[in-house]
Amino acid sequence: MNKLIAAILVGISGILAGCAADERDPAELPRWSFSPQMIFPADRSLKRPEDGVVLADGRLIVADQADGLRLVLADGSSRPFGKFVEAGYLHNPPEVVGGPNGVTLEPDGTHILVSDVFRGGIYRVNVATEATELVYQHPFGVNMARRDRAGGIWFTQSTRNSPERGEEELFRSVNFRTPDGALFYLPPPDGAAAGVAVQLVDGLNFANGIALDEDGGYLYLAETTGNQVLRFRLDVAAGRVAERTVAVEVVTPDNLELDEYGRLWMALPVRSEIAVFDPATGRTRSAFRLSTPATEELIEAIESRIRAGEPWLDLMTPALFDPAPGLMTGMVISPGDGPVYLTGLGNALIQLKRCRHDGPIIAQ
Repeated sequence: MNKLIAAILVGISGILAGCAADERDPAELPRWSFSPQMIFPADRSLKRPEDGVVLADGRLIVADQADGLRLVLADGSSRPFGKFVEAGYLHNPPEVVGGPNGVTLEPDGTHILVSDVFRGGIYRVNVATEATELVYQHPFGVNMARRDRAGGIWFTQSTRNSPERGEEELFRSVNFRTPDGALFYLPPPDGAAAGVAVQLVDGLNFANGIALDEDGGYLYLAETTGNQVLRFRLDVAAGRVAERTVAVEVVTPDNLELDEYGRLWMALPVRSEIAVFDPATGRTRSAFRLSTPATEELIEAIESRIRAGEPWLDLMTPALFDPAPGLMTGMVISPGDGPVYLTGLGNALIQLKRCRHDGPIIAQ
């Protein structure tokens, strides 16, 4: 009886602390429900934080349309990170609209890659010095770029949107399914083929986020308007992919991230949801979803139009994601039991806290 009372008290203390207990296994997937207190920073001072990374020391860095990247501190204050203007980045609307989009950490943790989805640049930022260089200029927008352990860069072209009309042409491809997305490979900078990107896969319906599972030998790619996440056999040494299959069918997948357990986290913007696919079991589960009667009505209408191949962006209004700070496009998974940050096209993040007591991971 005493043990039972003690267990109940532990559970109550967790609830009072704002934590909801997860399953017993520490590797079990956390689950969260939205509350306004999750909006971070509270002053909503960010500018299109579409993606980001958490460094080994816990610092959070997110995309920023005005400055390229922004360092966000624990108190919500922030400052520009990186020397993007020196590297040629420009955002001067309406004449020039920049689009820092995919933000990924290189395997050794010393540099960050930033992709411009409107103007096609891939920038490399030194974490220690913040020195920034343009390592590749693509003729069309680049959605996301990831470097492998051998030094090659894999990147997606969502559509053939020109630097001059990058934003307009990008969203037109979202609204009207256009099979001109592609996956490219940029060889290591010290090789004979350095600087020349190779197209590996074409005909994709808005190629979006990618994730590299080098240990398992797979590359995952979100095909947004194709409503699926593709999986390819990955050959890092040769810079090739093969054996294309559909890993999971989901509505409008965006950014992808692999966690320490090999699970694939997928952002689903239309549904304001984070879904997680476990390749070991083939099971997909929801980790987070924002749902109100108004959003559910819009989601049903949007998904109906998508199935029919009809345009739907006129329904992508604030009512689709309210009370969240913007359309949700990705997630940043901190190491260990650190927070998970949901990124998007608005002015703030959603911070999902995790904590450990004496037992399993619990969500907050």
